Amino acid sequence: MTRSVFRFFSRQSSPVELAGDRLYLRMPKISDYRAWQKVRGESRAFLQPWEPKWRPDELSGSAYRARINRYEQEYEAGQSIALFIFERESDELLGGITIGLIRRGVAQSCMIGYWMGERHAGRGHMSRTLDLVIPHIFGPLELHRIEAACIADNTRSIRLLEKAGFQQEGFLRGYLKINGEWRDHVMYALLESDRNRNRKA
Repeated sequence: MTRSVFRFFSRQSSPVELAGDRLYLRMPKISDYRAWQKVRGESRAFLQPWEPKWRPDELSGSAYRARINRYEQEYEAGQSIALFIFERESDELLGGITIGLIRRGVAQSCMIGYWMGERHAGRGHMSRTLDLVIPHIFGPLELHRIEAACIADNTRSIRLLEKAGFQQEGFLRGYLKINGEWRDHVMYALLESDRNRNRKA
């Protein structure tokens, strides 16, 4: 086991579960497939403009199992943590968020990405999700910096990040291939010191 993986598990020794008043977050399971297929399938037109191009078998059981295997491998390697978002009252799957590209050493940073089912969007769920995830990143994971890149005209995501205290740092040309096209992105970041200042303000 490498030093970086050992250090990751010294902080994160069991599956991640985060709970708030209205939501709870946990790592995905194979048994979540039907719920995931439903919310993703009914939200396809809503999600596709903001995501990598969907494969023809995107919603199949085999593709989902491969996804879960990748999540588990990346978690075990200390590279990322994928979480599904559930409503506490109904146990309904609402969306997902990933703490990815975890970098240790001199960087101590990560990148977050997220999605929300169309029926559940605009109801404050992702804002509440960030309220759970951000303290976990700066707390148990002991990271210093959170980055998030969003497509330049994704005003909903920009508002979400700014509300959470993220600051715009740059404009990235042709940064990611989204829905089959290389798209410009805006880079946002939140530092642990930003969070501490916002608490004191």
